[in-house]
Amino acid sequence: MPEPNRLLEPVLDWYAANARDLPWRTPGASPWSILVSEIMLQQTPVVRVLPVWTEWMERWPTPASLARESPGEAVRHWGRLGYPRRALNLHACARAITDRHGGEVPTEHDALLALPGVGEYTAAAVASFAFQGRHAVLDTNVRRVLARAVSGQEYPPKATTPAERRLAASLLPDADRAPLWAVAVMELGALVCTARAARCADCPISDLCAWRLAGKPAHDGPARKGQTYAGTDRQCRGRLLAVLRQAHGAVPKEALDVVWDDAPQRERALDGLVADGLAEVLDDGTYRLPG
Repeated sequence: MPEPNRLLEPVLDWYAANARDLPWRTPGASPWSILVSEIMLQQTPVVRVLPVWTEWMERWPTPASLARESPGEAVRHWGRLGYPRRALNLHACARAITDRHGGEVPTEHDALLALPGVGEYTAAAVASFAFQGRHAVLDTNVRRVLARAVSGQEYPPKATTPAERRLAASLLPDADRAPLWAVAVMELGALVCTARAARCADCPISDLCAWRLAGKPAHDGPARKGQTYAGTDRQCRGRLLAVLRQAHGAVPKEALDVVWDDAPQRERALDGLVADGLAEVLDDGTYRLPG
C-alpha cells in the first residue's frame, strides 16, 4: 500500500495544473451554493449541472429565498437533471436551514447530516469545501481512485464499506490540506481515472497505482453495464413531469395521457410521482406540481 505522503504531493500538483474552473469552487462561493452543487451533482455530470445551478443561484441565492417558494417551483426549475426528488430534498433542506439555523448553512458535520436529503457524502463534502473541515469525502470518483491506486481493485464495492472509510481516513493529510486533497482526488477520478477508460498515461500516480502495477486485473464479478433509459419508468416519469413543469398550473389527465402510449406503465409512473410528492392530484381530477 502506498504511503499517504507518496500519493499526496503528486495528486495536489496535478490538481493545481488541471482543475476545472467551476463556480462552486471559487473562494467567494457561499456554503449554500456549495450544498446546492453537491446535491445536483449526485449521479449527474458537471456539464448538465452548470446551467441549472446558475439559474438556481440567481433565483434562490439563499436558503430563505428557496424556502419561501412552494416545493413545486423547485421541481419546475430542476429541469432535466433527473432524479427530481433531489429538488424536493433541497427545498426541504432550505426550509430546515431557515427554521433551525437562522438561514445559515450549519458548519458542523453532524448538523449537516441531520438536514433532509443530506447523506454521509454530502455532509462531508460541504463540511470540507464550505468550512474547511477535515473529513473523508467518499464519492464514486474518490472511491474508484482509492480502490485502484491503493487496494488494487478495478472498481470499489457497490456500497461504501467500513474498510473504505478507514482507508480514506488514513490518507487524510493535515487539516490545512485535507479539503484540497478531497477535491483533488475527486477531480482525478472524474477526469483521468474514469470508470470506463482509465487514462493511466496521464495519471500523476500511475507509478504508485496498485491496480496498474498488478496488470489491471479485471473486476471480480459480473460486468458493469451502462444504465438504460429509453422505455423505462424513469423516462415515462420524466415525460409526465415535463408536462407539469411547463403548465404553470393544473392540467387535465388527458394532457398527461398523450405523452406515453403504454397505459399501465403511464398510470404506474403517475401514481409513483404522486406517492413521491412530485405531483398532486386535485379533487377535480387534474394534476399539478406540489404546492
